[in-house]
Amino acid sequence: MAEGTGTGTSYGPGAVRHARYAVAAVFLVHGSVTGSFATRVPWIQDHAGVSAGQLGLALAFPALGASLAMPLAGRISHRFGARTALRGLLALWTLSLVLPSLAPNLATLCLALFVYGATSGMSDVAMNALGVEVENRMNRSIMSGLHGMWSAGALLGSAGGTLAAHLGTDARLHHVIAAGVLTVLGLIACTWVLDLQPAEDEEPPPRFALPPKSAVLIGAVGFCAVFAEGASLDWSAVYLQDQLGSSAGLAAACTTGFTLTMAIARIAGDKVVDRFGAVRTVRNGGFLAAFGGLLIVFGGHPAIAMTGFALMGLGIAVVVPLCFAAAGRSGPNPSQAIAGVATITYTSGLVAPSAIGGLAQLTSLVVSFALVTVLASGLAVFAKVLRSGDRREVKATGASPAVSERQG
Repeated sequence: MAEGTGTGTSYGPGAVRHARYAVAAVFLVHGSVTGSFATRVPWIQDHAGVSAGQLGLALAFPALGASLAMPLAGRISHRFGARTALRGLLALWTLSLVLPSLAPNLATLCLALFVYGATSGMSDVAMNALGVEVENRMNRSIMSGLHGMWSAGALLGSAGGTLAAHLGTDARLHHVIAAGVLTVLGLIACTWVLDLQPAEDEEPPPRFALPPKSAVLIGAVGFCAVFAEGASLDWSAVYLQDQLGSSAGLAAACTTGFTLTMAIARIAGDKVVDRFGAVRTVRNGGFLAAFGGLLIVFGGHPAIAMTGFALMGLGIAVVVPLCFAAAGRSGPNPSQAIAGVATITYTSGLVAPSAIGGLAQLTSLVVSFALVTVLASGLAVFAKVLRSGDRREVKATGASPAVSERQG
């Protein structure tokens, strides 16, 4: 549904503030599921009896499921209302955590991961749409902080999974407990999110439709950021160890530092966005990320490369949240636009690791990260497509927020 135009209870400042905290908790829960799953992939691989190549195939199914299911989120929200839809979709996502660890073979693992990805994608669209609506009502940036809460949740889930693996806990037991706790927390958090309903004469969004052109352009910016993020997360340790000869411990510390840099920058990013606006923030972030990429490619020393990865993380951290915010204001159907942007960014996260590895096989990791640097510089060039989500642009043109949201 078009959350920005729906009807429902009139919310005062206090209720909107509570809704912000509630949707932040939803993001935390969503991220915790991802972290809980990621740390037990080796156990799941052994239990299903699949090879590394088969596991790689299976791990493509979450993105496939998410891409196919995301367009359905808007219609579900239109049918049941934003709060009820999010409550149901989030519960399906948290409960789906149990499925992969139960899979006894490759076929069932692929099916489990398809469902896991589909529920993840639909709940992702629903919670981002509500986050954009809360941001609209508060008239201040909150999307970066919300995605920072997702990163914090992923770190918490990873910590719990690491402890469970260290203790030798069966992943089926671990995930049943984690799914139960996270489902309860998610249901509680959804009690205070905005309960938006469609207008009586509002047409339901299509079940499946191509994203609008504005969402494709915004998604292209998100693609560049997520590609750089995926490449850095999966290949930074390999780059330091194989290309620069650093120790395994230092290489691992680089990846951890990059993750923490991203989380901290997202949590603090809203103040930067409120001060400088979305376009200037992404443009300057692109310059910073590109400079970091140059340090990675030409530095020739582990310390310089680690600095480059840190700058890369700082530069791209707030881009995806701002892409969702801009998509939610780019036209009459926010859910459809957000689903389009999310699909493009999910695809980027899927192809980035393999693309970097394939190019490195043909050339070298230095050339691979030169490509990452080029894509990062694209953020500076194309930042203007996020103008629909830039409050400073609204003030400069004198348009009302409502008008700006419809004009994109």
